[in-house]
Amino acid sequence: MAHGLEPAGGPQDEAALVSALRDGKEQAFEELVRTYSGRMLAVARRMLKDEADAQDALQEAFLSVFRAIDRFQAESRLSTWLHRIVVNAALMRLRSRQRRPEGSIDELLPKFQENGHFLDPPVGWKESAHTALERDEVRAQVRAGIDRLPESYRTVLLLRDIEELDTQETARMLGVSTNAVKIRLHRARQALRGLLDAHLRGEAA
Repeated sequence: MAHGLEPAGGPQDEAALVSALRDGKEQAFEELVRTYSGRMLAVARRMLKDEADAQDALQEAFLSVFRAIDRFQAESRLSTWLHRIVVNAALMRLRSRQRRPEGSIDELLPKFQENGHFLDPPVGWKESAHTALERDEVRAQVRAGIDRLPESYRTVLLLRDIEELDTQETARMLGVSTNAVKIRLHRARQALRGLLDAHLRGEAA
């Protein structure tokens, strides 16, 4: 998923916007919200699955940008920086929710026989995953599948495969080791593949 949204005039306009934000101009803050709110609200919604929480996280993110704009490093893009702030705001809201015991991912993973062979061998999909994902109903199935994953696995999958953070940044944001990220991501992908398998084989989901 690309995060390269820029003001209409490209990098020059982005630099002017950053300068105006640093000068504390109200119009600049309004332009920031107008330019980026739609894309960034979608990020918060994916992370939080709750409209009120997503709106709150987005508002917190924009306020954080306004307060911290002097620390923005010009070598990165404003949209990339804002995206990270939105993701972090969403993660903070996830952590603040009342903790519930997390279900095991094991029931969603492939099952194996004693000899190591699949109990229910996967078969080839009728079309490529890339082609399938161009269809609205498949994208809806993917979203539903991701939402069925236990939260710690769902979050890693979202950060790595949807929000396109690298392993090190994902680990830093979640406060876990890079090895933990790799293991959770592998298991989350396996589970999601299993959830999607019947649908993309053309069988009843």
